[in-house]
Formats: sequence, C-alpha cells, structure tokens
Amino acid sequence: MDFSDLRLSTERLEIRRFVPGDFAAFLAYHSQPEVYRYLYADPLDEAEAAEKFQKASVPRLRKDGDTAVFAVERREDGAVAGEVVLKLASAIARQVEVGYIFNPAFAGKGYATEAMSAVLEFAFSRLNFHRAFARLDAANAGSVGVVERLGMRREAHLIQNDQFNGIWGDEFIYALLRDEWMARHSGV
Repeated sequence: MDFSDLRLSTERLEIRRFVPGDFAAFLAYHSQPEVYRYLYADPLDEAEAAEKFQKASVPRLRKDGDTAVFAVERREDGAVAGEVVLKLASAIARQVEVGYIFNPAFAGKGYATEAMSAVLEFAFSRLNFHRAFARLDAANAGSVGVVERLGMRREAHLIQNDQFNGIWGDEFIYALLRDEWMARHSGV
C-alpha cells in the first residue's frame, strides 16, 4: 500500500507521513533519555536520528518486518507531538505490531490514546489486519494505561526477557482482534 497521501484525522490530531520539516521535532523526542528508558536503547544523537528519520519518511508494509511510521501532528498549532508505528509481523496471519513514541512535553493529554485509536481503526478497517499487538516495558505505567484504554488485553508477561545496560526488564504483550474492535466500534 502507498502511504504517501495518508491522513488520518481525529478531533485534535492529524496522523500523516513525515516530511523534511518534521526533523527538528523528531530529533527533540528521539534524543531524550526519558523517552528511551523504556525502549532498551540509548537516545539517538543527531546522525542516528537523521538515519532513523529517513527510514520513517518512507513507510511501507509489503513484507514481514516492514514498518510504517507516521507523524502525529496537533491540529491546533501543527506541532509534531510524536509518532505511531505499524510493523508487519505476519502477512499470512494478518498480524501487525503497533507502537508509539511521544514527546514528554505533550504527555498527559490523551494524544497517544487518541492517535492509537485512529491507527487501530485504520489497521482493522482499511488494512484488514486480523490481530494487532503491542509490546511494552512492564514498568511503563503510562503505556500500559494507553493500551488498556484502547481495550487491548494483556496476553503475556515475559519475565526478564530483555537487558539494557546490565539491567533486566520485563515485557507485557497486549493484543486485540479485529472482530473485538469492530464489535466495540460498530454499535453492536
């Protein structure tokens, strides 16, 4: 699917492809330790962010492992608050991993939940995925709140399954089926 003209609109947000003018906002949150503490990686320097931004600017979902990353822009002022991600986990099983990264300056306003609701609707209704899942650090209470508000169910708690800087971390896996989403959002 070609995502070059993709625009998903919510009450307060526009979800769209990244454009060159978004790099400063992208760098602003990708360089923050607070953002990366739950991603098992070091924050990005400018060169690393530029490389990641280039890849994010070409979203695609053709083969397993492909990712489509989209900017989340606040409609009131055009500020890029963060990003949402779709990663093709299995084309045959029609499964997609979903994710999001937001600038802490925009935290606590419900933007992640609002953006992910639009992304799930897009994934299930327009892309016809069967199952969407999210993987997140068990200590990330904010992220747990987002997926639970979206109606995703916790399917797994992986104990000490990853390590960063010598510290073990647990991971939760949350998921939702297309039928469950459609039943909740069609008035059935």
